[in-house]
Formats: sequence, C-alpha cells, structure tokens
Amino acid sequence: IYELMFHPLIHPSFTAAREVKLDGAEMVIAVRIGAEARAYPIRSLSYHHVVNDVLGGTAIVATY
Repeated sequence: IYELMFHPLIHPSFTAAREVKLDGAEMVIAVRIGAEARAYPIRSLSYHHVVNDVLGGTAIVATY
C-alpha cells in the first residue's frame, strides 16, 4: 500500500539560492557534503516524502 501513497522525487531540479523566492518562514531539510549543499523544501517533501539525489558524488535520500 505504501507504494501507492508515496510519490518519490527521482530527478529533482535545483535553482541557485540567490534566485529562489522562498518565504522567510519556509522550512527546509539542508544537506551538505564537502563544498556542495542542497535544501529540500518541506512543502515539496510533504507530498513526495522522499528525494533520491546525488550530492558531492554520493547517492543520498532525503525524507520527511
């Protein structure tokens, strides 16, 4: 049944932080590996529940 409930985000797209228009109260899950960093908005993760990504050459999963 969980396969029907969750819609993983397999190929996420990203925008440079200086170009993103987030509300100041927007909550994110932040991940940093070496010099690379990503922020996954909770608003998106509340629908997808899981993001498969590669960061700093390492495969990661962000979940909420």
